[in-house]
Amino acid sequence: MLNHAKTGVQVKDVMSRPVKTVLEHDSVEQAAKKMIANDLGSIIVTDAQGNPVGIITERDIVDRVVAENRVPRKVKAEAAMSRPVRITTPEADIKEAAESMRDHNIRRLAVMDEGKMIGIVSSKDIVEITPALLELISEKTRITHQQLMPSRRVFTSTGYCDHCRQWSDTLMEVSGNFICEECQVDLESE
Repeated sequence: MLNHAKTGVQVKDVMSRPVKTVLEHDSVEQAAKKMIANDLGSIIVTDAQGNPVGIITERDIVDRVVAENRVPRKVKAEAAMSRPVRITTPEADIKEAAESMRDHNIRRLAVMDEGKMIGIVSSKDIVEITPALLELISEKTRITHQQLMPSRRVFTSTGYCDHCRQWSDTLMEVSGNFICEECQVDLESE
Protein backbone atom coordinates (compact mmCIF):
# COMPACT_ATOMS: atom_id res chain seq x y z
CA MET A 1 0.00 0.00 0.00
CA LEU A 2 1.41 3.41 -0.96
CA ASN A 3 1.71 6.09 1.67
CA HIS A 4 0.13 9.30 0.39
CA ALA A 5 0.57 11.20 3.64
CA LYS A 6 2.09 14.65 3.37
CA THR A 7 4.49 16.38 5.73
CA GLY A 8 2.61 19.67 5.79
CA VAL A 9 5.82 21.48 4.81
CA GLN A 10 5.71 23.12 1.41
CA VAL A 11 8.62 23.63 -0.97
CA LYS A 12 8.34 27.41 -0.56
CA ASP A 13 9.12 26.97 3.16
CA VAL A 14 12.57 25.45 2.50
CA MET A 15 13.64 26.59 -0.98
CA SER A 16 16.61 28.88 -1.59
CA ARG A 17 16.09 32.22 -3.25
CA PRO A 18 16.97 34.20 -5.21
CA VAL A 19 18.23 31.67 -7.72
CA LYS A 20 21.75 32.25 -8.97
CA THR A 21 21.98 31.81 -12.74
CA VAL A 22 24.28 32.06 -15.73
CA LEU A 23 23.33 32.47 -19.36
CA GLU A 24 23.66 29.52 -21.69
CA HIS A 25 26.39 31.33 -23.67
CA ASP A 26 28.46 32.20 -20.56
CA SER A 27 31.58 30.13 -20.02
CA VAL A 28 31.90 27.28 -17.55
CA GLU A 29 34.64 29.36 -15.92
CA GLN A 30 32.09 32.14 -15.24
CA ALA A 31 29.64 29.57 -13.89
CA ALA A 32 32.28 28.01 -11.62
CA LYS A 33 33.37 31.40 -10.26
CA LYS A 34 29.76 32.31 -9.50
CA MET A 35 29.25 28.94 -7.80
CA ILE A 36 32.36 29.50 -5.64
CA ALA A 37 31.39 33.10 -4.78
CA ASN A 38 27.94 31.98 -3.64
CA ASP A 39 29.01 28.66 -2.05
CA LEU A 40 26.84 26.66 -4.44
CA GLY A 41 27.08 23.09 -5.69
CA SER A 42 25.14 23.97 -8.82
CA ILE A 43 23.87 26.86 -10.87
CA ILE A 44 20.86 27.19 -13.16
CA VAL A 45 21.51 27.99 -16.81
CA THR A 46 18.95 30.27 -18.47
CA ASP A 47 18.20 31.54 -21.92
CA ALA A 48 18.13 35.28 -22.68
CA GLN A 49 14.51 35.50 -21.42
CA GLY A 50 15.43 33.99 -18.04
CA ASN A 51 13.84 30.60 -18.68
CA PRO A 52 15.75 27.70 -17.10
CA VAL A 53 17.24 25.54 -19.84
CA GLY A 54 19.69 23.47 -17.79
CA ILE A 55 21.72 23.15 -14.64
CA ILE A 56 25.46 22.90 -14.13
CA THR A 57 26.56 20.87 -11.13
CA GLU A 58 30.03 20.29 -9.75
CA ARG A 59 29.78 16.79 -11.22
CA ASP A 60 28.96 18.20 -14.68
CA ILE A 61 32.12 20.32 -14.57
CA VAL A 62 34.23 17.31 -13.58
CA ASP A 63 32.68 14.98 -16.16
CA ARG A 64 32.25 17.31 -19.13
CA VAL A 65 35.14 19.73 -18.73
CA VAL A 66 37.92 18.54 -16.42
CA ALA A 67 37.83 14.83 -17.38
CA GLU A 68 37.91 15.78 -21.07
CA ASN A 69 40.80 18.21 -20.47
CA ARG A 70 38.80 21.13 -21.85
CA VAL A 71 39.54 24.75 -20.98
CA PRO A 72 36.71 26.07 -18.75
CA ARG A 73 36.79 29.61 -20.18
CA LYS A 74 36.35 28.18 -23.71
CA VAL A 75 33.45 25.84 -22.89
CA LYS A 76 29.97 27.34 -22.98
CA ALA A 77 27.58 26.62 -20.12
CA GLU A 78 25.15 24.98 -22.54
CA ALA A 79 27.83 22.41 -23.47
CA ALA A 80 28.40 21.37 -19.85
CA MET A 81 24.89 21.59 -18.42
CA SER A 82 22.47 18.79 -17.65
CA ARG A 83 19.00 19.10 -19.12
CA PRO A 84 16.10 19.32 -18.77
CA VAL A 85 15.71 21.19 -15.51
CA ARG A 86 13.23 19.31 -13.33
CA ILE A 87 10.71 21.59 -11.69
CA THR A 88 8.24 21.76 -8.84
CA THR A 89 5.78 24.32 -7.53
CA PRO A 90 6.08 26.37 -4.34
CA GLU A 91 2.93 24.72 -2.92
CA ALA A 92 4.18 21.16 -3.46
CA ASP A 93 4.80 19.16 -0.29
CA ILE A 94 8.48 18.48 0.32
CA LYS A 95 7.70 14.76 0.33
CA GLU A 96 6.58 15.09 -3.29
CA ALA A 97 9.72 17.07 -4.12
CA ALA A 98 11.93 14.44 -2.45
CA GLU A 99 10.13 11.66 -4.35
CA SER A 100 10.65 13.50 -7.64
CA MET A 101 14.36 13.87 -6.89
CA ARG A 102 14.57 10.18 -6.04
CA ASP A 103 12.63 9.11 -9.12
CA HIS A 104 14.85 11.19 -11.46
CA ASN A 105 18.10 10.53 -9.54
CA ILE A 106 18.77 14.24 -9.06
CA ARG A 107 19.40 16.53 -6.10
CA ARG A 108 17.78 19.79 -7.13
CA LEU A 109 14.48 21.08 -8.49
CA ALA A 110 13.77 24.53 -9.88
CA VAL A 111 10.71 26.08 -8.26
CA MET A 112 8.39 27.63 -10.84
CA ASP A 113 5.39 29.85 -10.18
CA GLU A 114 3.26 31.26 -13.00
CA GLY A 115 6.03 30.64 -15.53
CA LYS A 116 8.77 32.28 -13.47
CA MET A 117 11.60 30.62 -11.61
CA ILE A 118 11.33 31.79 -8.01
CA GLY A 119 13.66 29.42 -6.17
CA ILE A 120 15.48 26.14 -6.04
CA VAL A 121 15.01 23.28 -3.60
CA SER A 122 17.75 20.74 -3.00
CA SER A 123 18.02 17.46 -1.18
CA LYS A 124 20.27 19.34 1.28
CA ASP A 125 17.38 21.73 2.05
CA ILE A 126 15.16 18.75 2.84
CA VAL A 127 17.82 17.00 4.93
CA GLU A 128 18.29 20.18 6.99
CA ILE A 129 14.65 20.12 8.13
CA THR A 130 14.52 16.35 8.65
CA PRO A 131 15.23 16.51 12.43
CA ALA A 132 12.26 18.85 12.90
CA LEU A 133 10.08 16.57 10.75
CA LEU A 134 11.09 13.52 12.76
CA GLU A 135 10.20 15.36 15.97
CA LEU A 136 6.84 16.30 14.48
CA ILE A 137 6.18 12.69 13.40
CA SER A 138 7.17 11.45 16.86
CA GLU A 139 4.78 13.88 18.53
CA LYS A 140 1.98 12.94 16.13
CA THR A 141 2.57 9.25 16.86
CA ARG A 142 2.51 9.90 20.60
CA ILE A 143 -0.78 11.80 20.33
CA THR A 144 -2.31 9.12 18.09
CA HIS A 145 -1.18 6.41 20.53
CA GLN A 146 -2.79 8.28 23.42
CA GLN A 147 -6.04 8.57 21.47
CA LEU A 148 -6.03 4.82 20.79
CA MET A 149 -5.52 3.88 24.44
CA PRO A 150 -8.68 2.88 26.29
CA SER A 151 -10.43 5.70 28.03
CA ARG A 152 -10.71 5.33 31.80
CA ARG A 153 -13.02 7.05 34.19
CA VAL A 154 -13.52 6.31 37.86
CA PHE A 155 -17.10 5.56 38.81
CA THR A 156 -18.38 5.48 42.32
CA SER A 157 -20.97 2.99 41.39
CA THR A 158 -21.50 -0.49 42.66
CA GLY A 159 -22.27 -3.62 40.75
CA TYR A 160 -20.83 -6.77 39.28
CA CYS A 161 -17.43 -6.60 37.55
CA ASP A 162 -17.74 -7.34 33.82
CA HIS A 163 -14.47 -9.27 33.98
CA CYS A 164 -14.57 -11.45 37.11
CA ARG A 165 -18.34 -11.21 37.79
CA GLN A 166 -17.71 -10.40 41.49
CA TRP A 167 -19.54 -7.67 43.38
CA SER A 168 -17.61 -4.42 43.88
CA ASP A 169 -18.49 -1.17 45.65
CA THR A 170 -16.19 0.77 43.27
CA LEU A 171 -16.24 0.01 39.57
CA MET A 172 -14.05 1.71 36.98
CA GLU A 173 -15.08 2.07 33.35
CA VAL A 174 -12.44 0.74 30.93
CA SER A 175 -13.38 0.88 27.25
CA GLY A 176 -17.08 0.62 28.03
CA ASN A 177 -16.71 -2.23 30.56
CA PHE A 178 -17.12 -1.85 34.32
CA ILE A 179 -14.09 -3.39 36.03
CA CYS A 180 -13.27 -3.78 39.72
CA GLU A 181 -9.93 -2.49 41.06
CA GLU A 182 -8.42 -6.00 41.31
CA CYS A 183 -9.23 -6.86 37.70
CA GLN A 184 -7.92 -3.49 36.53
CA VAL A 185 -4.55 -4.23 38.16
CA ASP A 186 -4.55 -7.70 36.58
CA LEU A 187 -5.37 -6.29 33.12
CA GLU A 188 -2.64 -3.64 33.35
CA SER A 189 -0.02 -6.24 34.27
CA GLU A 190 -0.85 -8.44 31.24
